[in-house]
Amino acid sequence: MNKKVIIFGIIVAIVGIGILGSYSFSPNETVNLDMGRTHGDVSTAMGSPILGDPSAPITIVEFGDYQCHACYNWFHTHKPVIYENYIATGKANLIFIDLAFLGRDSPIAAQASYCAEDQGMYWEYHDLLYNSQESQIDNGWANSERLKAFAFNLGLEMTLFESCLDSDKYSKRVQYNVSEAKKHGARATPTFIIVGPDNQQEQFQGGQPYTTFKQIMDNMI
Repeated sequence: MNKKVIIFGIIVAIVGIGILGSYSFSPNETVNLDMGRTHGDVSTAMGSPILGDPSAPITIVEFGDYQCHACYNWFHTHKPVIYENYIATGKANLIFIDLAFLGRDSPIAAQASYCAEDQGMYWEYHDLLYNSQESQIDNGWANSERLKAFAFNLGLEMTLFESCLDSDKYSKRVQYNVSEAKKHGARATPTFIIVGPDNQQEQFQGGQPYTTFKQIMDNMI
Protein backbone atom coordinates (compact mmCIF):
# COMPACT_ATOMS: atom_id res chain seq x y z
CA MET A 1 0.00 0.00 0.00
CA ASN A 2 1.23 3.50 -0.84
CA LYS A 3 2.90 5.18 2.16
CA LYS A 4 1.09 8.44 1.43
CA VAL A 5 -2.26 6.67 1.67
CA ILE A 6 -1.30 5.13 5.03
CA ILE A 7 -0.12 8.45 6.43
CA PHE A 8 -3.28 10.19 5.22
CA GLY A 9 -5.43 7.54 6.92
CA ILE A 10 -3.57 8.00 10.21
CA ILE A 11 -4.04 11.78 10.03
CA VAL A 12 -7.79 11.40 9.38
CA ALA A 13 -8.13 9.05 12.35
CA ILE A 14 -6.27 11.43 14.66
CA VAL A 15 -8.38 14.40 13.57
CA GLY A 16 -11.57 12.39 14.08
CA ILE A 17 -10.55 11.40 17.60
CA GLY A 18 -9.65 15.01 18.35
CA ILE A 19 -13.07 16.26 17.25
CA LEU A 20 -14.88 13.75 19.47
CA GLY A 21 -12.57 14.38 22.39
CA SER A 22 -13.09 18.13 22.26
CA TYR A 23 -16.61 17.75 23.62
CA SER A 24 -15.26 16.69 27.04
CA PHE A 25 -17.93 14.16 27.91
CA SER A 26 -17.82 12.42 31.27
CA PRO A 27 -17.31 8.64 31.33
CA ASN A 28 -20.85 7.88 32.54
CA GLU A 29 -22.57 9.63 29.62
CA THR A 30 -23.09 6.46 27.62
CA VAL A 31 -26.19 7.72 25.80
CA ASN A 32 -24.64 10.98 24.67
CA LEU A 33 -21.34 9.34 23.73
CA ASP A 34 -23.24 7.44 21.05
CA MET A 35 -22.30 9.68 18.14
CA GLY A 36 -24.56 7.63 15.89
CA ARG A 37 -27.71 8.40 17.86
CA THR A 38 -30.13 9.97 15.44
CA HIS A 39 -33.88 10.26 15.08
CA GLY A 40 -34.91 10.74 11.50
CA ASP A 41 -32.18 13.00 10.17
CA VAL A 42 -31.73 14.81 13.50
CA SER A 43 -28.55 14.12 15.46
CA THR A 44 -29.63 13.74 19.08
CA ALA A 45 -26.23 12.45 20.21
CA MET A 46 -25.48 15.47 22.39
CA GLY A 47 -29.00 16.29 23.51
CA SER A 48 -30.72 15.20 26.68
CA PRO A 49 -31.09 11.65 27.91
CA ILE A 50 -34.16 10.03 26.40
CA LEU A 51 -37.30 10.66 28.45
CA GLY A 52 -39.40 7.52 28.21
CA ASP A 53 -38.84 4.18 26.53
CA PRO A 54 -35.89 4.38 24.09
CA SER A 55 -37.64 1.81 21.88
CA ALA A 56 -40.89 3.79 21.64
CA PRO A 57 -42.06 4.05 18.01
CA ILE A 58 -42.27 7.87 18.08
CA THR A 59 -39.70 10.43 19.22
CA ILE A 60 -40.55 14.03 20.03
CA VAL A 61 -37.53 16.29 19.56
CA GLU A 62 -37.90 19.62 21.34
CA PHE A 63 -35.57 22.52 20.56
CA GLY A 64 -35.82 24.85 23.54
CA ASP A 65 -34.30 27.55 25.69
CA TYR A 66 -34.67 27.65 29.48
CA GLN A 67 -35.46 31.39 29.30
CA CYS A 68 -38.18 30.91 26.67
CA HIS A 69 -41.59 31.83 28.05
CA ALA A 70 -43.46 29.92 25.33
CA CYS A 71 -41.41 26.85 26.34
CA TYR A 72 -42.44 27.49 29.96
CA ASN A 73 -46.11 27.60 28.98
CA TRP A 74 -45.86 24.40 26.92
CA PHE A 75 -43.98 22.66 29.74
CA HIS A 76 -46.70 23.47 32.26
CA THR A 77 -49.81 23.28 30.09
CA HIS A 78 -49.36 20.62 27.41
CA LYS A 79 -46.33 18.47 28.23
CA PRO A 80 -47.97 16.79 31.28
CA VAL A 81 -50.84 15.48 29.15
CA ILE A 82 -48.49 14.32 26.41
CA TYR A 83 -46.37 12.60 29.04
CA GLU A 84 -49.35 10.85 30.60
CA ASN A 85 -50.88 9.60 27.35
CA TYR A 86 -47.87 8.94 25.15
CA ILE A 87 -44.55 8.91 27.01
CA ALA A 88 -45.63 7.03 30.14
CA THR A 89 -47.50 4.50 28.00
CA GLY A 90 -44.49 3.72 25.79
CA LYS A 91 -45.96 5.19 22.61
CA ALA A 92 -43.44 8.03 22.41
CA ASN A 93 -40.28 9.37 23.99
CA LEU A 94 -38.86 12.88 24.16
CA ILE A 95 -35.41 14.40 23.66
CA PHE A 96 -34.58 18.01 24.50
CA ILE A 97 -31.98 19.77 22.35
CA ASP A 98 -30.71 23.18 23.40
CA LEU A 99 -31.45 26.19 21.25
CA ALA A 100 -29.89 28.41 23.89
CA PHE A 101 -29.89 31.81 22.23
CA LEU A 102 -32.34 34.14 23.95
CA GLY A 103 -29.93 35.72 26.43
CA ARG A 104 -26.49 35.58 27.99
CA ASP A 105 -27.69 33.18 30.72
CA SER A 106 -29.27 30.72 28.29
CA PRO A 107 -26.08 28.80 27.38
CA ILE A 108 -24.89 28.44 30.98
CA ALA A 109 -28.34 27.20 32.07
CA ALA A 110 -28.11 24.53 29.38
CA GLN A 111 -24.60 23.61 30.51
CA ALA A 112 -25.84 23.29 34.10
CA SER A 113 -28.40 20.69 33.03
CA TYR A 114 -25.57 18.47 31.78
CA CYS A 115 -23.58 19.03 34.95
CA ALA A 116 -26.65 17.66 36.75
CA GLU A 117 -26.71 14.76 34.30
CA ASP A 118 -23.21 13.84 35.51
CA GLN A 119 -24.93 12.96 38.79
CA GLY A 120 -27.92 11.23 37.18
CA MET A 121 -30.27 14.19 37.68
CA TYR A 122 -30.73 15.71 34.25
CA TRP A 123 -34.53 15.64 34.09
CA GLU A 124 -34.95 16.74 37.69
CA TYR A 125 -32.75 19.76 37.00
CA HIS A 126 -34.45 20.42 33.66
CA ASP A 127 -37.84 20.46 35.37
CA LEU A 128 -36.59 22.69 38.17
CA LEU A 129 -35.35 25.25 35.65
CA TYR A 130 -38.76 25.47 34.02
CA ASN A 131 -40.48 25.57 37.39
CA SER A 132 -38.17 28.42 38.46
CA GLN A 133 -38.23 30.50 35.28
CA GLU A 134 -38.98 34.19 35.71
CA SER A 135 -40.65 36.30 33.06
CA GLN A 136 -37.74 38.62 32.33
CA ILE A 137 -34.78 37.31 30.34
CA ASP A 138 -31.36 37.77 31.94
CA ASN A 139 -32.68 39.29 35.16
CA GLY A 140 -30.37 36.98 37.12
CA TRP A 141 -32.71 34.05 37.79
CA ALA A 142 -30.50 31.74 35.65
CA ASN A 143 -27.07 33.15 36.43
CA SER A 144 -24.25 31.00 37.75
CA GLU A 145 -25.05 31.52 41.43
CA ARG A 146 -28.73 30.69 41.03
CA LEU A 147 -27.89 27.63 38.95
CA LYS A 148 -25.67 26.41 41.78
CA ALA A 149 -28.47 27.10 44.27
CA PHE A 150 -30.82 24.94 42.19
CA ALA A 151 -28.27 22.12 42.30
CA PHE A 152 -28.00 22.48 46.07
CA ASN A 153 -31.79 22.30 46.40
CA LEU A 154 -31.75 19.01 44.48
CA GLY A 155 -29.13 17.57 46.81
CA LEU A 156 -26.38 17.33 44.22
CA GLU A 157 -22.76 16.98 45.27
CA MET A 158 -21.78 20.64 45.07
CA THR A 159 -18.02 20.35 44.60
CA LEU A 160 -18.55 18.27 41.47
CA PHE A 161 -21.35 20.47 40.17
CA GLU A 162 -19.51 23.74 40.75
CA SER A 163 -16.32 22.41 39.17
CA CYS A 164 -18.31 21.29 36.13
CA LEU A 165 -20.14 24.58 35.71
CA ASP A 166 -17.17 26.87 36.38
CA SER A 167 -14.98 25.00 33.90
CA ASP A 168 -17.43 25.40 30.96
CA LYS A 169 -17.16 21.64 30.58
CA TYR A 170 -20.26 21.41 28.39
CA SER A 171 -20.02 24.65 26.43
CA LYS A 172 -19.11 22.87 23.18
CA ARG A 173 -21.90 20.36 23.69
CA VAL A 174 -24.42 23.20 23.94
CA GLN A 175 -22.88 24.91 20.91
CA TYR A 176 -23.27 21.67 18.95
CA ASN A 177 -26.94 21.45 19.91
CA VAL A 178 -27.59 25.04 18.87
CA SER A 179 -25.92 24.30 15.54
CA GLU A 180 -28.04 21.18 15.08
CA ALA A 181 -31.20 23.14 15.84
CA LYS A 182 -30.36 25.82 13.30
CA LYS A 183 -29.38 23.17 10.76
CA HIS A 184 -32.97 21.93 10.91
CA GLY A 185 -34.48 25.37 10.49
CA ALA A 186 -35.31 26.03 14.14
CA ARG A 187 -35.27 29.81 14.46
CA ALA A 188 -37.58 30.17 17.46
CA THR A 189 -38.32 28.26 20.64
CA PRO A 190 -39.90 25.92 21.09
CA THR A 191 -39.62 24.11 17.78
CA PHE A 192 -40.63 20.46 17.56
CA ILE A 193 -39.83 17.62 15.20
CA ILE A 194 -41.92 14.48 15.65
CA VAL A 195 -40.25 11.40 14.17
CA GLY A 196 -42.40 8.36 13.44
CA PRO A 197 -41.60 4.63 13.24
CA ASP A 198 -40.72 4.84 9.55
CA ASN A 199 -38.63 8.00 10.10
CA GLN A 200 -41.42 10.18 8.74
CA GLN A 201 -41.19 13.65 10.24
CA GLU A 202 -43.50 16.51 11.13
CA GLN A 203 -41.94 19.82 12.16
CA PHE A 204 -43.66 22.86 13.59
CA GLN A 205 -42.89 25.93 15.64
CA GLY A 206 -44.42 27.18 18.87
CA GLY A 207 -45.92 25.62 21.99
CA GLN A 208 -48.71 23.85 20.16
CA PRO A 209 -51.50 22.28 22.23
CA TYR A 210 -51.89 18.62 23.10
CA THR A 211 -54.43 18.14 20.30
CA THR A 212 -51.80 19.01 17.67
CA PHE A 213 -49.38 16.40 19.02
CA LYS A 214 -52.17 13.82 19.38
CA GLN A 215 -53.32 14.20 15.79
CA ILE A 216 -49.80 13.90 14.37
CA MET A 217 -48.74 10.96 16.55
CA ASP A 218 -51.96 9.01 16.13
CA ASN A 219 -51.51 9.24 12.36
CA MET A 220 -47.99 7.83 12.70
CA ILE A 221 -48.77 4.81 14.85
